[in-house]
Amino acid sequence: MTLRVARHTNDMEAIANFYINILGFERLGGFENHNNYDGIFIGKPGLDWHFEFTQSETKADHKFDKDDIIVLYPDTIRKYNMLLESLLGNGITKITAINPYWNENGQMFLDPDGYRIVISSLKATKLN
Repeated sequence: MTLRVARHTNDMEAIANFYINILGFERLGGFENHNNYDGIFIGKPGLDWHFEFTQSETKADHKFDKDDIIVLYPDTIRKYNMLLESLLGNGITKITAINPYWNENGQMFLDPDGYRIVISSLKATKLN
């Protein structure tokens, strides 16, 4: 089974920059003017999941609450620290999670659409 997390955005350029240049994912593909939608696939090659972001003339109407999050689990302490440095170095401000579990086991940030992303320290057990 393959998982695709699809989401509409009003700013494809900012989303692509955040997920590719700041978080370190890759552009896996995309499309233009498919039924009046442009899209980009973002993830890591060879995995069974990816993000799809679309943009069209219809504006995104995001409805989510403070417990709707995406959690990323870097597998090493080095990768965990690199992600935090990239986020903070690009002016992305850390925010406090409503659920204290995420504050104890990671750090939370907002993507350009206002969705919450947690960089979790739980799986970062190896040094490199």
